[in-house]
Amino acid sequence: MNMIDTLKQGPMRLPQIGIVMLCIVIAMVDGYEVVAMPFSMSAIARDWQLPNSQVGYLLSAGIAGMALGALFLAPLADRVGRRQHILACLGAITVTMVLSGLAQGLWQLVIIRLIAGLFIGALVPSLNVIVSEYCSDKRRGLVMGLYGIGLPLGSALAGYAISPLIDAYGWRATFLFGGVLSFAVMLFALVLLPESIDYLVHKRPADALTRYNRIARRLGFAGASKLPEPSTDRTGQRRLADLFRGELLPRTLLLWVGFACLSASFYFANTWTAKIMADMTGDQHLGIQVAMLIQYGGVAGALIFGLLTLWLHPRTATALLIGLGGIAFYLYAVNVTNVSVAMVIAVAVGMCANGGLAAYFAISPSIYPTMLRGTGVGLMIGVGRGFAILGPIVTGFILAGSWTPVDVYKLFAGAMVVSAIATVGLILTFREKEPVVSNA
Repeated sequence: MNMIDTLKQGPMRLPQIGIVMLCIVIAMVDGYEVVAMPFSMSAIARDWQLPNSQVGYLLSAGIAGMALGALFLAPLADRVGRRQHILACLGAITVTMVLSGLAQGLWQLVIIRLIAGLFIGALVPSLNVIVSEYCSDKRRGLVMGLYGIGLPLGSALAGYAISPLIDAYGWRATFLFGGVLSFAVMLFALVLLPESIDYLVHKRPADALTRYNRIARRLGFAGASKLPEPSTDRTGQRRLADLFRGELLPRTLLLWVGFACLSASFYFANTWTAKIMADMTGDQHLGIQVAMLIQYGGVAGALIFGLLTLWLHPRTATALLIGLGGIAFYLYAVNVTNVSVAMVIAVAVGMCANGGLAAYFAISPSIYPTMLRGTGVGLMIGVGRGFAILGPIVTGFILAGSWTPVDVYKLFAGAMVVSAIATVGLILTFREKEPVVSNA
């Protein structure tokens, strides 16, 4: 039995856990970067005297970049390797975070956030694949759920740094501090992050065997005299068109619909909640506090998803979590003007929206064969975020018109319901092949 099979079938070893923990830390820094703009938005809008319509462009710029990055930069990981891809993305994020803090006008900042989003969007699929490949089949759902706490936990903890930074130094300090965080985690990744074993086995770069044996020794295995042969589902040339053939066609389309509707709701809740609450109450710090509660709910949601996979198939747990999200969004909508009640329900909104996103990241890699995995997951994220770009922009315009926050939250409650239905459809495409519930 080779190292790949032993990792999948055996118990989790301490070095494997360490790799997952490193990926969680990277995801936490990514979480800071995702909310740096929304949490600073009230201060930026006040400083530059921006109307809601222009606020929408700033909030959507990063999402647009993430969509393009997932579509066009994430697939490069299948060519250059996950490790190199992640390091390059972290370096670019560091530079763009610093440039964001130095921006001198609205459209300059929009362009910089668009570029930053390219690399944030490209980073996530590679992280997902690394975590998925270094965990065992038996604990994949639980491990991916635990990994899923990284982004919302980083976003939640960001509030504790961003509020004091804005009070003491202004909104620019938010982005400069983010650049320092990105640079620090890049140095850790440079030393500690291994390459994808599946990438080494299939692509076989010039130093593949040396790197394979280095990883083997780190994980407690003996070295090999030659690389193992790729398993059946990894052989042959894989093309983009394969995503739209046979059984992968309905699965790809349902993934896109489910993730797109979920992403639209997720980014609306994460980008506009702080601004809406601040506008309603006149208290910028209260807006950030409510947004932080959504992120803490996301941490709980990722953990709940992981625990649910001990009893349910991960796809079933995903559908359940997102379905509950439709209810949470509706309850928030009808209670948004009651601040004390809204703060409680905000936790449930985050649990289902952020937790649902973590769940989608967990279930998507296993749907595709290895050499389509980066491309398939990247396209799912790119299409989903491409659709989600409209959320913050449209919200800005309709709030400037006749719609109220109640109306907007009800709209995205409906989007969560559509996502849950698409996820159930995805489950049904596996019913003949997976009649028995499994946590693999």
